Amino acid sequence: METPKTTEFANIGKSVVIKGEVSGSEDLYVDGQVEGSVELAGNNLTVGPNGRVHANVKAKGVVVQGKLEGNIRTTDRVDLRKSAVVMGDILTQRIAIEDGAYFKGKVEIQKEPAKAEVKSEPKRESGLASSAAATLSSANAAGSSAAGFGNPKPAGAEQKK
Repeated sequence: METPKTTEFANIGKSVVIKGEVSGSEDLYVDGQVEGSVELAGNNLTVGPNGRVHANVKAKGVVVQGKLEGNIRTTDRVDLRKSAVVMGDILTQRIAIEDGAYFKGKVEIQKEPAKAEVKSEPKRESGLASSAAATLSSANAAGSSAAGFGNPKPAGAEQKK
């Protein structure tokens, strides 16, 4: 079982069910059930192997080992572990999908926010996009479902002029 690596985090245990809005200023580990919305500005959400989240999530980073149904919006990273079941759209800067994870939705990789330090490292920005595309491509080839990717036209259906 993987818990957040910071010393300050909240834990929702296996028998806890929360319906409504969850927000906070510390990392959150969910091994129970949450329905509604989760907003952790600047902090991370980890959905444990027994966790069941039916909510739209806004956080710095999200790690999913259990089930998450809803849209995910992060300012940093999303990790879908091999036991993850995720149904919803993802907006993030970086993503990793392990073999065996189930994902149904679309992914939008956003560029890093314009900051002075980003301008001094232009190679890092383009490397993230190609790294994420390679990760998604290999995960998709491994059997994960990733609806919304690729050309909407079937192969060979190009228009002739």
